[in-house]
Amino acid sequence: MKLTCLDTGGDGGYYTPASHLLELEGLRILLDCPIDLSALTAFSPVPRGASYCDAGDLIRAVPYYRSPAVVAAAKAGGVDAVLVSSATGLLGLPFLTRLPSFASTKVYVTEVAAKMGRLMMTELVEMHREFVRCYGPDRDQSPVWMEWERLKKFQSVLQKIMTEEVGNNGLAALVPLYSLENIEACMQKIKHVKYGEEACFNGMLMLKAYSSGLELGNCVWTIKGPRASITYLPSSIFVSAHALDFDYSPLRGNDVILFSDFSSLNSMHDDNKKMGEHVVNETDIYLASDSVFRDDGTNEDESIKYLCSNDDIKEEIERISFICSCITDAINSGGSVLIPIGRLGIILLLLEHMSETLLSSNMKVPIFLISETAEEIITFTNALPEWLCKSRQEKLFSGEALFGHVELLKQRKLSLFPHLYSKDLLAAWKEPCIVFCPHWSLRHGPAVHLLHRWRADKRCLLVLEQGVDTELTLKPFMPLAIQVLGCSFLSGIKVGKIDPLLGLLKPKLVLFPEGQKLLSPAREKQPWPFLYYSKGKTIEVPNMREEFEMLLTTEVAFGLQPKQLDKTTAVARLKAKILLSNGHYVLAAAKSQLHQLERHLLHRGTVDAGLVQSALQEKGIVCSFSADADISAPKDRERTISITSPGEALVKVASERTTIYCDDEKIAEHVYDALRSICSGI
Repeated sequence: MKLTCLDTGGDGGYYTPASHLLELEGLRILLDCPIDLSALTAFSPVPRGASYCDAGDLIRAVPYYRSPAVVAAAKAGGVDAVLVSSATGLLGLPFLTRLPSFASTKVYVTEVAAKMGRLMMTELVEMHREFVRCYGPDRDQSPVWMEWERLKKFQSVLQKIMTEEVGNNGLAALVPLYSLENIEACMQKIKHVKYGEEACFNGMLMLKAYSSGLELGNCVWTIKGPRASITYLPSSIFVSAHALDFDYSPLRGNDVILFSDFSSLNSMHDDNKKMGEHVVNETDIYLASDSVFRDDGTNEDESIKYLCSNDDIKEEIERISFICSCITDAINSGGSVLIPIGRLGIILLLLEHMSETLLSSNMKVPIFLISETAEEIITFTNALPEWLCKSRQEKLFSGEALFGHVELLKQRKLSLFPHLYSKDLLAAWKEPCIVFCPHWSLRHGPAVHLLHRWRADKRCLLVLEQGVDTELTLKPFMPLAIQVLGCSFLSGIKVGKIDPLLGLLKPKLVLFPEGQKLLSPAREKQPWPFLYYSKGKTIEVPNMREEFEMLLTTEVAFGLQPKQLDKTTAVARLKAKILLSNGHYVLAAAKSQLHQLERHLLHRGTVDAGLVQSALQEKGIVCSFSADADISAPKDRERTISITSPGEALVKVASERTTIYCDDEKIAEHVYDALRSICSGI
């Protein structure tokens, strides 16, 4: 088995998940196919009107995009299957479907992640069209700005973004964005799965998706084959405020865990102390992990209680509440609020808590959600109760709305519009207001134009998600007077919960990011070894099973005629063919079976040389031990019996085998019959 980490997600965090290429049982499996949007920050937003500020040395052209996963798949000559763990892990798939080698590739993703991914891709294409309308479509295979001499004129930070992983051989990894037709074509390749539903790939691998808790439809994958069972563990949250909680129980006992949650790396540099960010005490980490290395059931219960505590979600709610209070302050001062965040779960929670905040403070302020897919997304969130956390499901049974935005829509406090300059929005527009809109890069979409509108107003507020280069992201909008609130949301497993989780899952091997090595060091008392991987390098994963199980079909099992050798062992003989079915090797009946009388018997066990001599003599064969044989030698030493009549032959008897040496086939058969009379045959 081989593993190649294609991308760690970098600063994209939630929006650009990690991706890997796994080679298993002769198959190539791509784990997530995201799109890297970091290159967008090197481009200037589309200008609208003469009042726009100078974008400096940003590129004024139609943006190009990249997907390291697609580049790696192309170099490998294609992939056999793609496992997608989130909607954002689906965004690069249309690039992959355009490759000729993709024709027979299968894609597995949950129904909700597929739906959300399609909407996000559609939204990206629609916003990208604004660039095309401004600059015109690219007719040249390589735009002028991609020439290396021109690229040198950009700032050093821009050079790094635009040339990462590409080198000096051109910007081959950057490609034009896909079209709506490409999106529809790639969606035809997808096989939808539900949580816990078993999917068989190529008869060899059994695939199952389980809830990761991070977002609606996000999942953890298990891959089970005849010689290994693997858990692909991307960013996960044990307890969620909206999505189904992390279902880690089915992951227990798998041979290998591919830990692909890089959120802990980002949290090391998190300076968001104002919002109640919890700092895990190092002593607590070691105390929590100590308990999982014992076999005491009580300690395991304590670990589960620790992992599934509500601390994380409480902090998330506190963070949301803090943001709501900042929004309230901005509104009270007469300013508007711009929230260009693309995480659906965070948007739903913000809307819910904003509703409560506005009600408690008796504030009347319009809330706008501006997106090409806004209406479809909001409608969709009310039609997937089985994918929601238990508290949301209980609301359904009690007749309550699943989310707070339902009431906001009924009261007409929340309005949905497809784009910024629709007639209905212009008629309903009123400031101060709160606006939710994409996109997190601040390079295209309604967020760009609204930020230009409010950037000089110090009463207004911009809510940005941390994890991007804020200086570069805001560069086209300088100078800024607007208040900027940087927020970090829960994006994966916290450092202190990594070891306790591994202690519950009890793998044989953990594949762990090299960059997080110090966060979860391999200590002597841990029963599982760590194998560290890094971006762009291929590692060999050792085989975790020396033996593997073989199943019997019913026909073969009932046709066996076992013979008892001793109290604990029975042996049966069969003729069968090996098949591969549902991840298991299976022995199936051969087309033709030999008749019992036509089969040569197989013998088992040690033969006593003295009994051999007696059996031969009973058959009328004249024989004796060789003259040089040492009668006093131990019985496990080889002994030779010479046969003189009815022909010449030798029989060598050893502890591990008995061998007949004879030139005459009839005499050899006669000797063999004598031996068979004292052996247990099957």
